[in-house]
Amino acid sequence: MKAVTILFPVFFMILLGFTAKVRGWITQEQKAGANAIIFNILFPILVFNLMLTVSVDASSVYIVGYVFIAFLLSMVVGKMVTGVVGKKYEHFSWLLMATVEGGNVALPLYLSIVGQSSNTVIFDIAGSILCFVVMPVMVAKIASSGVSGGQLVKNIFSNSFVLAVILGLTLNLTGVYTMLQQTPFFELYTSTVDRATSPIVGMILFILGYDLRIDKDTIGSMVKLAAVRVAFYAAVIAGFFFLFPARMADTAFLMAVVIYFMSPTGFGMLPVMSPLLKTEEDTSFASAFMSVYMLITLVVYALVVILIA
Repeated sequence: MKAVTILFPVFFMILLGFTAKVRGWITQEQKAGANAIIFNILFPILVFNLMLTVSVDASSVYIVGYVFIAFLLSMVVGKMVTGVVGKKYEHFSWLLMATVEGGNVALPLYLSIVGQSSNTVIFDIAGSILCFVVMPVMVAKIASSGVSGGQLVKNIFSNSFVLAVILGLTLNLTGVYTMLQQTPFFELYTSTVDRATSPIVGMILFILGYDLRIDKDTIGSMVKLAAVRVAFYAAVIAGFFFLFPARMADTAFLMAVVIYFMSPTGFGMLPVMSPLLKTEEDTSFASAFMSVYMLITLVVYALVVILIA
């Protein structure tokens, strides 16, 4: 029942977005306006706050490093199997291999079993660095192929995600955030950020549903890419047993690893990779893949509850 309670709102917002498109409640132009508000204005605020507040415990540095390397390798593997997935989607499908939706899928599912824990949050540090630091630069470079070096640098550093990361990390590392915590303005800051970012996840899910389209031409490619992703992250989980055997002996940590790495691609990938989505069909494929992959996550979650918890 806990899994239903956690995931029903996710699927509800996706279904609502899908229904809005089918019934004509929202036009493409209106959806594009919602996209601009969420991805160009509100989402960078979320990224800024993540970079401002992120902290890495010394004992977890190796785990963060391992996960970061795994995410980088996932894109390499994605590039290698573009022929299997299909040339139609090869310009972006490899990006769907990287990152995991920790905050809205993996974390609540995991906490429904163990209660309070920060295990999956440790993994998300690597995902945040990749998604909000490395990928915007990478995508900007790919999208700007053929332009001059100066224009490329301008494109990268005018990217709202990159600016949010730079500003957030700068204020974090210089101790400004720590000083802010000691002032009466801290509560004002947190309440403002909460209000600005609270619509983001629901609207991203709505947009995922609006863009969702599964047909016989895409389902085969989706299944193949999902199979490659499952196999890759199964190997990543096996790597935890080899590199961190003491941590994996802890049942709570083991469950965190399994649930996290069998969760779908991070929802935040959609705005990051949007410059590479050339057609509505590209966007639909990416949205459908993230949505459908949650079915795999549900199966894994059920097996964890039955066999491990």
